[in-house]
Amino acid sequence: MTTLDGGRFVDDQLQSVIEQDWPAIDMWVSDDGSGDDTPRRLQQWAGRWGKGTFHIVTGPGRGFSANYRQLIATADIDAAFVAFCDQDDVWLADKLPAAIAALRQHGNRPALYCERTILTDSAGRDIGLSPLFQRAPGFANALVQSIGGGNTMVMNAEAFALLREAALRTDFVSHDWFAYLIVSGAGGKVIYSEVPHVRYRQHDRNLIGANTGWRARFNRLRFALHGRFAGWTDSNLQALDACRDLLTPDSVALFDRFKDARRGNPIARLIKLWRSGVHRQTVFGQVSLYVAGMMGKL
Repeated sequence: MTTLDGGRFVDDQLQSVIEQDWPAIDMWVSDDGSGDDTPRRLQQWAGRWGKGTFHIVTGPGRGFSANYRQLIATADIDAAFVAFCDQDDVWLADKLPAAIAALRQHGNRPALYCERTILTDSAGRDIGLSPLFQRAPGFANALVQSIGGGNTMVMNAEAFALLREAALRTDFVSHDWFAYLIVSGAGGKVIYSEVPHVRYRQHDRNLIGANTGWRARFNRLRFALHGRFAGWTDSNLQALDACRDLLTPDSVALFDRFKDARRGNPIARLIKLWRSGVHRQTVFGQVSLYVAGMMGKL
């Protein structure tokens, strides 16, 4: 769990974690320099945490992505399953049991679980659901889209070991997108559940909000056409290059096809992008991907 000025909501989140229908949960919290009462609240929770250990560390002060990277790379974290936890959400009591039951079906294979979320307003009132994605998750999707919020992600020890090795080599745009890229690219199993177990709070301090509605779709298209998505892609490809040996041969081939699809004239880019096999989850998303590719904004 990472925190930054989350005093308004962090108690609700930690209360929902300790109420999980699971016997032992060690908490690792990295605070990135909160100026509110978050550190005091965390110390109070550390004093009364009854399900395991409660560790509080100091973040690097370089944003949420670097803060998560520091936690992922922490050598002392050792568990059969690892979950990401945001400071302002609320977990349903069966979140961990549901995720772990799904992960256990894949034995020792690296496996990552994610799911839809219940959207709530700042007061915690339900206002809807995040999009339901229909296509199977995989590396061809991960190269151009992150489908699972980090606040829903749980992984087995094998997936976390893979992610830790990758995080020691490179920084990344976002911990959840990077986890999706690395686990799927290395041949692990990515599970996307349509059943939500997290209340994802929408408020004025969300770094990344829910991608719902036509306004969100056009915002994503605007980001693509203005080059923001290209910047994210540049960062992801640079990170994957640092982890190339962790990828399967098929993933490496797809990775190279996608990189090549970003070169050439507009028609050549479109053809190579279509032939590469990379895809987004929706028709609108796929169209925006092709438009961005033709315009050199991918």
